[in-house]
Amino acid sequence: MPSLEHTIRRNTLLLAGVTAVNSVVLQLAAAVSSLTFVLVTGHRGLLGLGPAIFLTSSGLTAVVAGRSMDRHGRRPVLACGFAAQSAGCLLTAAATRTGRTPLLVAGFVLIGMGMATSLLIRAAAGDMYPQERRARGISYVLSGAVLGAVLGPAVFGPMFSGKNVDADVLTVPWLVAAGIAVLALALVLTVRPDTRTIAEQIQSRAGGPPPGRAAPLGEIVRRPGVLPAMLASLASFGVMVSVMNLTGYVVVEMHHHPQDAVFPIVGAHVLGMYALVLVVGAVIDRVGRTPALAAGLLVMGISTLSLQWATAVPATAVLLFGLGIGWNLSFVAATAQLADRTSPVERGRLLGFNDLIASLLGASLALIGGYGLETSGVAALAVGASIIVVSPIAWILWSDAAGDPEPAQG
Repeated sequence: MPSLEHTIRRNTLLLAGVTAVNSVVLQLAAAVSSLTFVLVTGHRGLLGLGPAIFLTSSGLTAVVAGRSMDRHGRRPVLACGFAAQSAGCLLTAAATRTGRTPLLVAGFVLIGMGMATSLLIRAAAGDMYPQERRARGISYVLSGAVLGAVLGPAVFGPMFSGKNVDADVLTVPWLVAAGIAVLALALVLTVRPDTRTIAEQIQSRAGGPPPGRAAPLGEIVRRPGVLPAMLASLASFGVMVSVMNLTGYVVVEMHHHPQDAVFPIVGAHVLGMYALVLVVGAVIDRVGRTPALAAGLLVMGISTLSLQWATAVPATAVLLFGLGIGWNLSFVAATAQLADRTSPVERGRLLGFNDLIASLLGASLALIGGYGLETSGVAALAVGASIIVVSPIAWILWSDAAGDPEPAQG
């Protein structure tokens, strides 16, 4: 029988592979979701509605998925999510061919459901490592997206090269994305044992009490350190997904670059999100969660503010890379802190609740940002996003100085 350490290494590699494959699908969604919605529906004024459907569906799914993970384990919930994601990509491909808006909306809803569960892969990552190594453990799993950042442009870029993009051109990329999601599903099913079981074994080894019953969500949220971590996570995720999903429209429709130019930009963003994740995880474990939360939000604010002056593809790619690095810092630190404050039977519940609010915020910001782009230009998006993402920094630092966080729960 393999040792626990061998099992953790194997599952970490498998989940990193899932992250890599999933990031390829998410790059397509980020690059063309707004454009897909406009081309199928014919309504330019609603360009932010496509990402908003993704994010609203994701948020509503996250709560159910998180609670289900705590009750039934991580693997079955992740598998269901990738099945929904694949089905959603198939329906979206059908909508681009037939021009039927109901099919498109249904497809986006299912993709959003898959997005929710794929984000909760970090709960599985946090399960497999003790508190002093948890940020690094999460970073090991997320590092798979570095490969995805390379694969995304390589897979989808040639499908758009030299073409005038209309709805029909989008059919094949969405079909390919459906097949890629099935690959993620297959990898998830090979993860054994379920990572929640590993978390319970680690807690038992450390002399901790059995998991027992989960505390009420209201009690978990009131634990020291939880609200600052949630606030940083909400601001970073909401701004990141709204800006990322609207960038494709900005590059193609406002800066008049070809559609295939979007994929190097999105690839640079995903690379920024994950390229330094192994270093970031170690730094967070060393310097602490709070400094990383604040630093990540600040880097994001600088990057989004600068978008109003960037029109060339390389400049936009550099700023989206910076946006990704800032998100990496704040998001990994927030996830580690939320995992620190929960037991294995509470972790999915808290992360799912956090993701509900974050996704709804992202959906709102995508709608507002899309309207702002149409009425006031890129500057409105850039300044608004910057204000939102840097606003929590002072409160997060004050909260940390006001009191010490309680010991970890497991």
